[in-house]
Amino acid sequence: MDYDKKDYKNFIEKKSPNSKLWRNMLSSFVVGGLICTLGQGVGNIYKNFFGLDEADVRIAVPITMIFLGALFTGLDLYNKLAKYAGAGTLVPITGFSNAVVSPAIEFRREGFILGLAAKMFVIAGPVIVYGINASVIMGLVMYLFGLVK
Repeated sequence: MDYDKKDYKNFIEKKSPNSKLWRNMLSSFVVGGLICTLGQGVGNIYKNFFGLDEADVRIAVPITMIFLGALFTGLDLYNKLAKYAGAGTLVPITGFSNAVVSPAIEFRREGFILGLAAKMFVIAGPVIVYGINASVIMGLVMYLFGLVK
């Protein structure tokens, strides 16, 4: 069967699924915004109902969001949300929690050390290493240029 370029292009367009770009962007925006709004709401609750000062709220909110991300991953709710929202679930703190917990759950059958502990940082490990190295290098550069005493 011989195809010319036009026939081949028409064939590919028929076989390729239609892009849901606008729907994907909207759902990512809405879900990512809702996750951030949840974080702000948690902060407001800590501040207004529990009387935490701003410094303590800045510590308590990430801890709570990491816990919620891990909990929802463990309950298989985060992955279902990610199928709908796509990149909207990559909000740094909850997405990072999901990236640590998902491999740990997947490899728990291989044992505590070789499974859970070793695989926990398969995805998140390079991010942690890069973040630490980048912060050390930036700190040295700032120190050498006299920006930090």
